[in-house]
Parts: sequence; structure tokens; C-alpha cells
Amino acid sequence: MPNILLTGGAGFVGSAMARRLAEMPSNHITIVDNLITGRADNVPNTPFDNVKFIKCDVNRLDDISGIFFSGKFDYVFHFAALVGVQRTLSNPVKVLEDIDGIRNVLNLSKNTGVKRVFYSSSSEVYGEPFEIPQNEKTTPLNSRLPYAIVKNVGESYLRAYEREYGLDYTIFRFFNTYGFQQSADFVMSKFINSALKNEPITLYGDGQQTRTFCNIKDNVDACFEVYAQNAYINEVINIGSDDEITIKDMAKMIIQISDSSSELQHLPPLEEGDMRRRRPDNSKMKEILNRELIPIHEGIQEIVDYLRKEEHVRN
Repeated sequence: MPNILLTGGAGFVGSAMARRLAEMPSNHITIVDNLITGRADNVPNTPFDNVKFIKCDVNRLDDISGIFFSGKFDYVFHFAALVGVQRTLSNPVKVLEDIDGIRNVLNLSKNTGVKRVFYSSSSEVYGEPFEIPQNEKTTPLNSRLPYAIVKNVGESYLRAYEREYGLDYTIFRFFNTYGFQQSADFVMSKFINSALKNEPITLYGDGQQTRTFCNIKDNVDACFEVYAQNAYINEVINIGSDDEITIKDMAKMIIQISDSSSELQHLPPLEEGDMRRRRPDNSKMKEILNRELIPIHEGIQEIVDYLRKEEHVRN
């Protein structure tokens, strides 16, 4: 009966991961979250009564240490982090505090017999790419953003603790993920909400920046299979779609799918934090999933249908 700690489990990806883990009745999941960016109503209710939530700041040792020593966890999913482009750019010191959380989690894990730590890193560690697709073995370390630096430091901590203490890990490098319950300040959800209200959709710069967008179902299914199959121990795995699209074309797709009258408006480019291209080498992810990823147009259609149904119910 595995005992699992999931930090940041009230956030978008963390709560989806918790729901997926909780589908196995034998798993017992403790979620901790400080609720700065997460929401308590994201915490899943399950028929197996195998999820517990504790409000806690993992960056504070006195908050998290008692939970580790009383929980006796077999596995830890460390997904807690300050996220969001504008939020992280506006709060660089707060972002750097997440290094304390990484150190707390690893020290407590190695002192309490945790078998393996799963860490949510980010495509931001690649910085401005000089290689497309971006492969797990190539990390140029050319990003100056605090968020990217913290994720790089976290990855280095994991490797160091495995080498010195034998604490196993897996690093998930998340590329853009979208789906239900995502905060409205992320690009996909922001565009969809604007389109459904027939409001202007704003683009930074010319909108020719490319990204790939991974459906939350693909994200958590891949992460779950890595856990369930005991795969990619002490390795890095990109978690993301390899279907590259410009931000402008994505906005047009959302307008078309939602039959919206929204118009595109261009804002000045961001001064930093807006890389021109993103596309992962996701061959490891495809291997562990052993199925095709959900096409972006299908994912957008599903969200649009869901939100319209919710609006109809409210009215």
C-alpha cells in the first residue's frame, strides 16, 4: 500500500496527478499546498477515501518536517512551485525561495526512507534553444530568468542527492500543458475565455513564437506510467507534445472552434521570458504512453464544449 506525498497538489497539474494516482485504491496520497496559486477545491474527492489534504508551505522546514516524519512516505512528487510567466517575472525573490522547498524535500526524503522523488522541472531549463527538438541530454543553461534557474538548481540537487545518498529520482520537464481547471492567466485558458466572451485576444509581439501544447490527460498519464512501471529511474523525461504551432495560429484555431467574433490585438513584445521556439523530443514520453497524443484541436473543442455546458447550467 504505497504512501505518497504530493506537494503542490492543489494546483492545476498537481491536482490532476493526484486524481490519477488516487484511481489506484492501494495508493494513499497526502497533498500539501500553500494555496498561493493552488485552490482547495482542486483537491480530488475519491470513492476510496485515499486522499488527505494539509495546508502547508513546503519552503518552510517547520511546516513540512512533521508531515514527513509522521507520514512515512514511499514516494514523493514534488510539484510545488511559483508558476506563471507574469507572476514569476514580477516576484523573482519569491521564485528563488522555491530552492528552500527543494532542499527541504530532498533532505527529509533521504532521512525518512523515501524510495524515489519525482520532480516537476520545466522546458524553461532549455533557455533560448539552439537545438530543435529539445533533447533531455542537451541543457544549454543560457536562461537568466529566476524560474529557469531554480528548476536547473533543483535538477542539480536531485542528481547530487542520488550520487551522495542513493536517493532515486525522476525529472519531468514539463512543456506547456493545458486543460480543465487551468488558471485563467495561462495562454491557452486566457485565449479560450476571451473567445467565448467575444473579447479581443491579445498577442505579445508578432505572435510568431511557437509552442507545443500538451493535454493534461497526456501529461498525467505519462507521469503515472513512469511511476507505475518503475521507469526512467535517475533520468530526465520531456513531458509535452511535439506538435509545434505559432501563438497566432493557435488563437485563430480557438476563434474558429468557438465560432467567436474575437479579434486579434498585438501588444509590445515581452522584454524577457518569451522564447521564440519550443518543441521537445518526446520519444521517451511516447514510448511510456504507447499511444498517440491528443491533437490540440480536439483538446480545445473539449474545453470549449465543457465551458459552454457549465455556463448553460449556471444560467
